[in-house]
Amino acid sequence: MRAWTQVPPQQGRRFVITGSNGGLGLETARILGSRGAEVVLACRSVAKGAAAARTVPGVDKGRVEVRQVDVSDLTSVRAFAAGLVADGRPVDVLVNNAGVLGVPHAVTPEGVEMHFATNYLGHFLLTQALLPILTDRVVVVSSREHRSGRIDLDDLGWRRRPYRPFQAYGDSKLADLLFMRELDRRFRAERMPLRAVAAHPGASATAITSGSGNPVVTAVGHYGQRLVGMPAWRGALCTVYAATMAVPSGTYIGPHGRSELWGWPAPARMSRKADDEVLARALWDRSVELTGALDLGTPTRS
Repeated sequence: MRAWTQVPPQQGRRFVITGSNGGLGLETARILGSRGAEVVLACRSVAKGAAAARTVPGVDKGRVEVRQVDVSDLTSVRAFAAGLVADGRPVDVLVNNAGVLGVPHAVTPEGVEMHFATNYLGHFLLTQALLPILTDRVVVVSSREHRSGRIDLDDLGWRRRPYRPFQAYGDSKLADLLFMRELDRRFRAERMPLRAVAAHPGASATAITSGSGNPVVTAVGHYGQRLVGMPAWRGALCTVYAATMAVPSGTYIGPHGRSELWGWPAPARMSRKADDEVLARALWDRSVELTGALDLGTPTRS
């Protein structure tokens, strides 16, 4: 497989990247900034975002901006999106990157477990809210672990089941891919000139387990990924590829190597569950109920 690092020039294009004060999000921003893009770092902590922004190429030319959003908080998502829409400027690409892994059990005011709220539901609302100003595509960052997902739409808060954080993570990443595929179907049904695509970073060395609250889980995630994983910038290339290359809507990108753990960007394998149109429609409808988002059409089913 040929190494891919030749990102096309991105001058004049504006990207919004959630969870971009560190890890894959920050590396994505750095790569895009180095190619001339305008980048909005959408971060829960403005202070951390400002420190991260200083490392993004183009910050000295006014091409890097930091805005506050907590994607697990739907009120925060609405305020963030409203600010971008009020700017009157288009957003070419939305990168739904922010995520948590292995966090203790907690639920949002909507009764949704925190992995599902952060990794999926907040991004569902953000995407819907930014549709009026999006010009090119939505990129959803998923995971190989979506293959373990089993979404229970009647127990999104894990009230009836014994809580298993890594299962909850897999569920949220399955939701991400179901969302991407359903969004693609709706874009096509509505004849909207937008694309929905997804990517995953394989095994990449990031600090995603730092919020686990469990020192063993945090340490294993921290050192294990550094021992066997790619550098974060290599994992971020899959997101950048999905965000910048002429890929068809509905595409899923991941590392090309064995089990999609390492390598250069290439088409990735989706589980059969991730392409379940019935489940995707049910998830969409439930997400509209939970977020109050305006519904985007209903594609004709074959």
